[in-house]
Amino acid sequence: MANIKSAKKRIKVINKKTAVNRRVKSHLKAIIKNFEAAIAENDFDTAKEKLALAEKKLMKAAAKGTIHKNAASRKVSRLTRRFNKARA
Repeated sequence: MANIKSAKKRIKVINKKTAVNRRVKSHLKAIIKNFEAAIAENDFDTAKEKLALAEKKLMKAAAKGTIHKNAASRKVSRLTRRFNKARA
């Protein structure tokens, strides 16, 4: 356990940031699962909406530093490719 006041504060701050990042990542996983479910049901109108939402949320998470920008771009690219392949 930290003895110095600033170290104690850093522990609190890190715990708060970790909690926020966990919530965001969990939310992203749920959005991607919803997109995949729409693809599985061949509901392309809903899938297109879910894809747009997923792209928006992934890029926002990347901008905030929750995930790396290249990881977000890679995920968006794979989701888009999957959507186009399923629709074709």
